[in-house]
Amino acid sequence: MRFSESWLRTFVNPPLSTEALAHALTMGGLEVESLSAAAPPFSGIVVGQIVSFEKHPNADRLNVCQVDVGGGTLLNIVCGAPNVAVDMKVPCARVGAQLPGAMPDAPFIIKQAKMRGVESQGMLCSAKELGMSDDHSGLLPLAADAPLGANVRELLRLDDTVFEIKLTPNKADALSVLGVAREVAAITGAPLSAPVFTQVTASIADTLAVKISATDLCGRFSGRVIRGLNARAATPAWMVERLEKSGQRSIGALVDISNYVMFELGRPSHVFDLAKIHGGLDVRWGRAGETLKLLNGNTVAVDEWVGVIADDQALESLAGIMGGDATAVSLDTTDIYLEAAFWWPQAIQGRARRFNFSTDAGHRFERGVDYATTVDHLERLTQLILDICGGQAGPVDDQAPNCPVRKPVTMRIARCNMVIGVTVPPTQMADIFTKLGLTFTQTVDSFTVQPPSYRFDLEIEEDLIEEVARIYGFDNIPVKPPRAAAQMLAMPEGERSLLSIKEALAARDYQEVINMSFVDAAWERDFAGNSTPIALLNPIASQMGVMRTSLIGSLVANLKYNLNRKAPRVRVFEAGKVFLRDATAPADGLSVAGYRQPLMVGALAYGPAVAEQWGVKPTRTVDFYDAKSDLEALLPAGATVDYEAAAHPALHPGRSARVMVNGVAAGWLGELHPKWALTYEIAHAPVVFELAASVLQAARIPAPNAISKFPPVIRDLAFLMPIETLAATAVSCLQAAADARVARIDLFDDYRGTGVTLTSGKSAKSLAFRVLMQDTESTLTDQEADKIVDSMVHAVVEKLGAELRK
Repeated sequence: MRFSESWLRTFVNPPLSTEALAHALTMGGLEVESLSAAAPPFSGIVVGQIVSFEKHPNADRLNVCQVDVGGGTLLNIVCGAPNVAVDMKVPCARVGAQLPGAMPDAPFIIKQAKMRGVESQGMLCSAKELGMSDDHSGLLPLAADAPLGANVRELLRLDDTVFEIKLTPNKADALSVLGVAREVAAITGAPLSAPVFTQVTASIADTLAVKISATDLCGRFSGRVIRGLNARAATPAWMVERLEKSGQRSIGALVDISNYVMFELGRPSHVFDLAKIHGGLDVRWGRAGETLKLLNGNTVAVDEWVGVIADDQALESLAGIMGGDATAVSLDTTDIYLEAAFWWPQAIQGRARRFNFSTDAGHRFERGVDYATTVDHLERLTQLILDICGGQAGPVDDQAPNCPVRKPVTMRIARCNMVIGVTVPPTQMADIFTKLGLTFTQTVDSFTVQPPSYRFDLEIEEDLIEEVARIYGFDNIPVKPPRAAAQMLAMPEGERSLLSIKEALAARDYQEVINMSFVDAAWERDFAGNSTPIALLNPIASQMGVMRTSLIGSLVANLKYNLNRKAPRVRVFEAGKVFLRDATAPADGLSVAGYRQPLMVGALAYGPAVAEQWGVKPTRTVDFYDAKSDLEALLPAGATVDYEAAAHPALHPGRSARVMVNGVAAGWLGELHPKWALTYEIAHAPVVFELAASVLQAARIPAPNAISKFPPVIRDLAFLMPIETLAATAVSCLQAAADARVARIDLFDDYRGTGVTLTSGKSAKSLAFRVLMQDTESTLTDQEADKIVDSMVHAVVEKLGAELRK
């Protein structure tokens, strides 16, 4: 929100300097982002009047102008502006004048010079050359009554300060100079000079039939016909000045008046060319298949979610957002229909973003615009139009079928003081509400406030507490450390902290990344095999349109980012939520019914297995077993892990596995599928794993075991097994058949080659296991050890079709 200080002080003029006023606004909750002069420094620019001009003898696009700068002085100035006209008053830079240069400390100095053989004694200036705006289409016209030779900087008040404030989304009432003035009056106690709206007497009886078919779209619609106006009338200089200082260039009198009232009062309005309206107007929801060409030149398709204003033949406007090109006013317009309405905020929210643009009107209406002042503001618009463009006004047609009903809000005094942290006396609270223009009733322990029609942000008790705090002054609230009966709670023994898991990954050379939970739909299709992801209604970007069900896509994107910056070795991990459809999932404070949000831990490794160093040559690329080692380092003590061959859409079918922890499916481990490595232009496939954080956090409570005093018995067992039998399956079978005296079973050899076959002639592999047995009560005898081993061998032979090698 931009506005000039001089404009603001016409409504409220506290005895504060510019800097003090800016500080007071910021401390009152309206953050002043910047203060700047209306134009950069320049000097020597005066008001000049073009007495005559003629074509330059040596240049087709130049004119030689005779310019009167007062005191009987005529200057000969060469100018190339297309809008040169006799008697036109313009800024004139005399010889020696200093214009804004490319650098603040290097002004552009005007010198006497010859241009194509003709002497030029100065320069006529555009708004851009004075640093007022980017408009360099022609000379900056000055008011006809501007005194010759007057200092242009003083005449246009270019030393005026432009405020730019950053408003929170709830402060829609401050999206106007009047709204900011209300706040200044409340903060400083200075009197507010509120505008008085004089009713314009109708001089014609003409009206336009308007029907409100969608009262959930439009709660109030006010309009009137004005005939016989002059759309070519010049916008007054004072209005152009205020608009330009608010960041809005002058377009034409009718459009300028509409924009001016929007900045002044916060009321967006629309001006229709009455001659282009067919029949009456209907305020309704759009229909599928309808299209509308807008004022910005875009043609948009609407549906039942978008509000429109239509006549008997076609759509004429996007309700509360932007007018249509078909009924736009022009310089030839003589009859208009002037509209001021209240649009329900929820009926406007998100509509402009759907069409990839934003407007000042939509920005205000979707936050809430005063519904009680449509007629008053219409009178203000009408008076300005009649004063500037002339014409005759018809009666006001005001329909209010569905205006909001504002419910009183109660604030407890004790609650207010507790939240703010200081004791504000009830008398001061009452004074604050009075300064804010809020109607209230007071009891011993509470205030009940009736929110005004322009305050859509006052709905609950905390809103009133905020009002007390900001008008009391945030800088008046002392900074105190929090005081509470804090108690450090111990982590349950059966649960590991997520931080400990992150630290374990960091200790193994992985770096943590934090990614958005919404991702590209292509990632879900490629890395999760998900063709129907959870789509966002209002994505912040086209490539962030769906919720992720896996961390793999985000990790691959992190890898690509680093590879594009020539990183040779990448180790990244993320702990974050994924989002899965689940009809049984209930709603709670942090989740939505029908959707599960499990926390996952994912990691990716790429490049050399070992970072470059003097002790090891980094020639080997990281592989499945390196990542497997990292994964197992994360598992809680005592957990058993198995790996099952299974297909995953993101992983290499022969180099990946489902991870089973304590018999429960916990996640996946494997190389990225070669297809995706090729698609995403990755030189060689990285290794990734993704596990449920709940599995990693579930720790087994330690239990003491006696340390055996007796020597262990070690036996090596070698089996011929069918080639498809997994080593993990064999280990599980041996463990199931072993008794408590078997302390360890380790695979130490896996041989495959020609000649290794079963008795049946079927291809086989040789797996050798080392079994360590130890008793805590006595030394194991050979007979006892043989009995244990025989039981294990029998189980493997019977269940897996293996043969014991002799």
